[in-house]
Amino acid sequence: MPQKIIVDLAIAPDELARYYRGEVQTVAARARDGRWIHFPVRVLRRVVGHDGVHGTFAMYVDGNRLVRFEREPSSRTTAAARPSRR
Repeated sequence: MPQKIIVDLAIAPDELARYYRGEVQTVAARARDGRWIHFPVRVLRRVVGHDGVHGTFAMYVDGNRLVRFEREPSSRTTAAARPSRR
């Protein structure tokens, strides 16, 4: 059964531009349980808005495999995430 991991993301458009320029391929974010989570930036495509990516998201993982990524029905957040060079 996949494990649910909650992350709060606040990524500005200029940070996302680094992905489109090919400078980064992964995002590093601290999950609510305190773990650092690294995931492919491509999963954010569906949730990018004109102001970047902001909100609370659920990641479902099975082992080290990302099974599902979706927005949680909660308020927007100011928590930080950053592109990673991994």
